[in-house]
Amino acid sequence: MKTAQSSPLIIPIFITHEGCPHRCLFCNQEPITGQNHQVGPREVRDEIHKWLQRSPALGRRVETAFYGGSFTALPVSRQRELLQAVQPFLDSGEVQAIRLSTRPDYIDSQSADFLSTYGVQTVELGIQSMSNAVLAASKRGHSVEQSIKAINFLNASKLRIGAQLLLGLPMETMLSTLQGVRRLTTMKIDFVRLYPALVIKGSGLAELYRQHKYRPLTMNQTIALTARISSILSRYHIPVIRIGLPASRELEENLLAGPYHPALGEMVAARIFFNRIREKLRSTTPQEPWQLTISQRDRSIFYGQKKCSLQRLQRLGLLKGGEIKFSDNNRRGLITLQRC
Repeated sequence: MKTAQSSPLIIPIFITHEGCPHRCLFCNQEPITGQNHQVGPREVRDEIHKWLQRSPALGRRVETAFYGGSFTALPVSRQRELLQAVQPFLDSGEVQAIRLSTRPDYIDSQSADFLSTYGVQTVELGIQSMSNAVLAASKRGHSVEQSIKAINFLNASKLRIGAQLLLGLPMETMLSTLQGVRRLTTMKIDFVRLYPALVIKGSGLAELYRQHKYRPLTMNQTIALTARISSILSRYHIPVIRIGLPASRELEENLLAGPYHPALGEMVAARIFFNRIREKLRSTTPQEPWQLTISQRDRSIFYGQKKCSLQRLQRLGLLKGGEIKFSDNNRRGLITLQRC
């Protein structure tokens, strides 16, 4: 049954490349996960025990997540082996649910029902793009139509659905990206993860990059595009729960190029906040005094990294004739404009 979840404790179990029938152009997961061996049931149980001892839930919902492979492309016996390893924790109430990631072309009504019977409540689909041309160029091996069918199958089994999108793939444009996002808003999905494409050593993209046949998004392009996507999804009450890959030594050592930053999510949030303030201030004039009030807790997001947002507002001439006030009374995210 679909239920809203807020800030659960996620215990990640990486099944690196398991079940993946294709080697996608962008993929080399070992530097991302730092893992290159197959986990067994005992390792699953040990990892859950370790997380529960290290990070007490303190009333938070706890979920075990199988990431890094295409779970439903695994043999059913292997799927069952991994899922059964979590069952004692579900029975004891220490873990409330399982989530996993998989490919859209390995979801049908039977697999969706199978997952549901083992306590899986959330399935994240590696959709990557809503353009068939982009999927083909990336050697993804599935189509947009298969993504749509997978979403429908998961909805029929009342599972929560996450969509993973990879930004800046070969042949993808800002227009095709935004068109794809708008198409996703017409479907019943629960959340989205946004990952800018990175050039990782050992991937197909690395070879194209070496041959000067692929150019990743710049950091500014990434922030601007991701901010637009997040704003579109927000209008349809679809949260973006992750922007960019988590920081790791392995990733940084194997990164050749691309818009990677450990604080990318914060940079995007600052850009969204800047866009909102810019729209408010465009209605003001230097001849008419005004006061813009923001929550004290939003001070850092207003300034942006190294005060870049503040400097952009100054360059645009939007701060003339008024003042910015930070208030403890404004709730976070609230921006109020008063003409004096």
